[in-house]
Amino acid sequence: MAYLELCDVDFSYSNGFEALHHVSMRFEMGEAVAIIGQNGAGKTTVVKLMNGLLKPSRGQVLVDGVTTKQQRTSQVAAKVGYVFQNPDDQIFQDTIGKEIAYGLVKKKVEKSAVKAKVAAAARLCGLEDEMETHPYDLPFSRRKFVTIASALVMDPKVLILDEPTAGQDAPSTRLLADIIQGVMASGKTVITITHDMEFVTKEFSRGIVMAKKHVLMDAPIAEIFENDEVLEEAHLKRPYIAQLARSYGIRGVLTDEELLRAM
Repeated sequence: MAYLELCDVDFSYSNGFEALHHVSMRFEMGEAVAIIGQNGAGKTTVVKLMNGLLKPSRGQVLVDGVTTKQQRTSQVAAKVGYVFQNPDDQIFQDTIGKEIAYGLVKKKVEKSAVKAKVAAAARLCGLEDEMETHPYDLPFSRRKFVTIASALVMDPKVLILDEPTAGQDAPSTRLLADIIQGVMASGKTVITITHDMEFVTKEFSRGIVMAKKHVLMDAPIAEIFENDEVLEEAHLKRPYIAQLARSYGIRGVLTDEELLRAM
């Protein structure tokens, strides 16, 4: 059985707007999955359902075999961590150390364990020298790593990253890639929402394309970017390298390494 599953889910907001219609998807442990599609496709609604922030209007969201309708949001969030696109929607403590530690302190974890776990999460996110810094003294891009560390320290089975590369430079994007690889190496699953197709092709093996409130395609990334019909319907563009390769009549190429080999 999949660890995380959406079973024929609909969701409508209180104003009557239907955001999702008959959506199903499954996630096993140890996967790296990118949910892609244009704004308004329903991607953010989907991940908020996974995390328990929203409950389906119809159908079921199952986390470790239990429907989210039978669990408090905090119970679901302990298993499925969610890092918002805007870190300012999550940060509220006056030092980075306190921000990362907050969830553990609230759970009444023993102090020595809190210290060790916070130090490890901070180190992974490159924040070990900033523990007494106020989060808002960091630039936006670095604040995002504070929220990632705050999610990682809780040791969720699934980590959701909403537009993680937005506003990031090349070194920060490499750090994000290292974090994703580390999470997967521990047997956990990473799910991202992103418009960064270059990042998708380098770091994610599976993609779920959404458009108009439903899933268009769920397949390996390489197959998605060879499907002209799906890309057109979802208003997605191939990564730059794939576009360049096609200008030379080369198909099935997504990365610069693949293009060099093909040429």
